[in-house]
Amino acid sequence: MCDLWQHTTEERTPAGAIPAQISFALNELTAGHAARPARQIKLYNSGSFFDRAAIPLEDYQSIAQQVAGFERVIVESHPALIGDATLRFRDLLNTAAAKDFVVKPLPVTLEVAMGLETAHPQVLDQLNKRFNLDGFAHAAEGLRQEAIALRVFVLIKPPFMSGAEGLEWAVRSAEFAFDCGATAVSLIPTRPGNGALEALAAQGHFAPPRLATVEAALERGLALGRGRVFVDLWDLEKFSNCPACFAARRERLQRLNLEQQWLPPIRCERCS
Repeated sequence: MCDLWQHTTEERTPAGAIPAQISFALNELTAGHAARPARQIKLYNSGSFFDRAAIPLEDYQSIAQQVAGFERVIVESHPALIGDATLRFRDLLNTAAAKDFVVKPLPVTLEVAMGLETAHPQVLDQLNKRFNLDGFAHAAEGLRQEAIALRVFVLIKPPFMSGAEGLEWAVRSAEFAFDCGATAVSLIPTRPGNGALEALAAQGHFAPPRLATVEAALERGLALGRGRVFVDLWDLEKFSNCPACFAARRERLQRLNLEQQWLPPIRCERCS
């Protein structure tokens, strides 16, 4: 259900291309935030970091050397690709960090973000993610045993769910993620735009979540008190039908993301 496929390539990534992109990004980061150094970095590649066609193994060492100065390095991966390559990259990160022990005595924390999407077993199967809940839990356990942190992506109202079901299963999916050892859950409102969702919408199997559902999912996720919960705010206006209160509601969600504490809801005379 992700639309990041639009930014992927159909060919294998040539060796050296990813380190070059990271070098460019780090130079831009340093130039823009010289007075406030970043402590964490996300290496999201619109796919799976441990897919060897996407990130060549021979680039791991160069990438590790470039990002070893950060406290936490976050990559994304399909659960089925968690394995030896994950451990290899983790070890290279710590080896690179150890060489800089005067400046940075602590090891780098590797965090892997995995897309659960939903803990509803039948809907998960219909999404064709090529794993089931047991497979996801197995991959998460492998990360836990190796002291690798876990972040989980959960969809708010994927196809084949009503609005009420979408909210209920967003919360239940967050609970499942925390049961698997996640320390952070990112809630993503399901957006059309990849063609498949439009086809399902035409068949009556999908409608985007309302902004109120997005708000409730984040509120109830935070109320679990089991870890950090964030909501993706990209293109949030697509889920709103009231321009009078949208800006204030978006700002509230942004504060909830940053502060991780409940805030009073926005009252709107036009749509409440």
